[in-house]
Amino acid sequence: MKFTAFERTLQGTGASRRLRNAQKVPGIVYGAGTPTMIELDHNALFFALKKEAFHSSLLDMELAGKSEQVLLRDYQMHPFRPIVLHIDFQRVDATTKVVKKVPLHFINEENSPAVKTDSCVVNHVVTELRISCLASQLPEFLTVDLGELAKGQTLHVNDIKLADGIKVMTQGKPNPVIVSVSAQAAEEEVVAPVVTAAAAAPTKAKKTEKQNKK
Repeated sequence: MKFTAFERTLQGTGASRRLRNAQKVPGIVYGAGTPTMIELDHNALFFALKKEAFHSSLLDMELAGKSEQVLLRDYQMHPFRPIVLHIDFQRVDATTKVVKKVPLHFINEENSPAVKTDSCVVNHVVTELRISCLASQLPEFLTVDLGELAKGQTLHVNDIKLADGIKVMTQGKPNPVIVSVSAQAAEEEVVAPVVTAAAAAPTKAKKTEKQNKK
């Protein structure tokens, strides 16, 4: 995925405020040399941040007529307005080892025995994983095939097929659950409404009135 950045010379709170007023976003690129101050078009960046690939894959940044590969490392949003305040990128090459969160894409869930045969509910306990690998090996996402998922079954991190050189960082949990299966709750029986004495009173009153007329 490609984006364009421009060199920024002015720094400080006032300079950043003027940039934002001009629909620009201040940022920085660090790693492999001296950090570079940059600015980006706000609207283009705002919509790029809505794309999954912008967060989890290598990006081609065009800066001063040159193209560099970078990773999104951090960004700050306004507390309640849809405005990007600042963004950080890390410059990488093929030999850079990175740790990055990548999303999980679940496939074939609707064709699994758990769903198709037993009408179970599949719970996606985890939707992203932190992995360690070389920058050149960084996947945009990890695929989890649920085609063989059965009733009562759980899938763990170790059940995901990973390419060589990619390691999941589980942060103390050796093999956490990523998918579980549960049976649907039985439908509640429809109970006929009970006729209360208050509801029956009008009928009784009408009957008494007819008897008096006789």
